[in-house]
Amino acid sequence: MFYTYILSCCDQKTYIGSTRDLQERFHRHSSGSVPATHNRLPVRLLAYFAFQEEITARSFEHYLKSGSGRAFLKKHNIIPI
Repeated sequence: MFYTYILSCCDQKTYIGSTRDLQERFHRHSSGSVPATHNRLPVRLLAYFAFQEEITARSFEHYLKSGSGRAFLKKHNIIPI
């Protein structure tokens, strides 16, 4: 499986990513090993979406980072407004 995930960071902003191993990737974020979030610890897993194909997970990640994707997340109360 491939995952698209959303983290909540201590600065009240979100981080959206995708990975094949969600537990390992979350551990890397939490330990400060990911440059994009190492200054924004602690992080909390808000949601994740599982897909069979990597291209689908990456496409969904790209969509969630767009304006309409952010609107989707807010409309469905996945991220704070």
